[in-house]
Amino acid sequence: MKPLQSSNISLSSEDDKLRISNSMPLETSRQKSPRQRISRSSKENIWGYLFISPWIIGFLCLTLGPLLFSLAASFTDYNITSKMNFIGFDNFVRMFTIDDLFWTSLWNTLYYVVFSVPLTTIGAILIAVLLNQKILGMKIFRTIYYLPAILSGVAVYFLWMQLLSPSTGLVNTFLGWFGIDGPAWLFDPEWTKPALILMKMWAVGGGMLLYLASLQGVSSEMYEAADIEGASSLQKFFNITLPMISPIIFFDIITSTIGAFQIFQEAYVMTENGSGAPANSLLFYNLHMWNNAFKVFDMGYASAMAWILFIIVMVLTVLNLKIGKRWVHYEGGEK
Repeated sequence: MKPLQSSNISLSSEDDKLRISNSMPLETSRQKSPRQRISRSSKENIWGYLFISPWIIGFLCLTLGPLLFSLAASFTDYNITSKMNFIGFDNFVRMFTIDDLFWTSLWNTLYYVVFSVPLTTIGAILIAVLLNQKILGMKIFRTIYYLPAILSGVAVYFLWMQLLSPSTGLVNTFLGWFGIDGPAWLFDPEWTKPALILMKMWAVGGGMLLYLASLQGVSSEMYEAADIEGASSLQKFFNITLPMISPIIFFDIITSTIGAFQIFQEAYVMTENGSGAPANSLLFYNLHMWNNAFKVFDMGYASAMAWILFIIVMVLTVLNLKIGKRWVHYEGGEK
């Protein structure tokens, strides 16, 4: 009986080993199954889409949806209340051939963009270079120059209307100290746009902060090597400083150009009933578009104007991206 028992034990142990050995490859194969890996990754993707679903819903409902609706409305006579008849390209034909204020508003906007973007960029760079010096009390000066950038809204526009008053304004009073007869700023059509550009120059603190942070990232070893070679301050500025901060300049130019094309609040607040007076000198593109949309209720025509502005800004941005490859330099050597 004992030999039989031992043989049974040995047989049962061998069966157990076979079962264990047969079950182990199945478990390992199940663990390394590509189906499980795909399902796991798909689950992660599902959770990822669930987490970003609020943004996706907001983009579809608040951005893409209105964008497509305005594109469709630009080919209709939509008037907000009831009319929405398809009229083809009549809005665009009217824009370029009939509406004289369209060309006036476009000219005013281009004037503002051409002068305000370079001046604010140059001003922000120069102020950042000055505030990058290591002298006593520099933090106070940086705070003072940055404060106008955080002041915005209707109160600031009314403040500037007082400053630019022809008779009692501080700007003309200051010019009078030097024997200069100041212009009638907001009442003279030739000086209204320069007045807004001057107001824009006052708030260059935001760009200045970007340039200041970029300047502090430039290695001092480059300037030390330039000093050894006998380079002047101007040579160091044009050959070291500007190339090293050129990516920030490029970013600032693109964003400032887009923002300048969207000028609206200043002209709406600082002119009577948003008329763009005097002599339509402050009738900027966005103000003319707003008047058509919410005063005349010609929303179809305003939508067509919005898409023309989108095309203009898009073309200028693409041109900036193409031209930027020639003068923007990165630390890694890539352009």
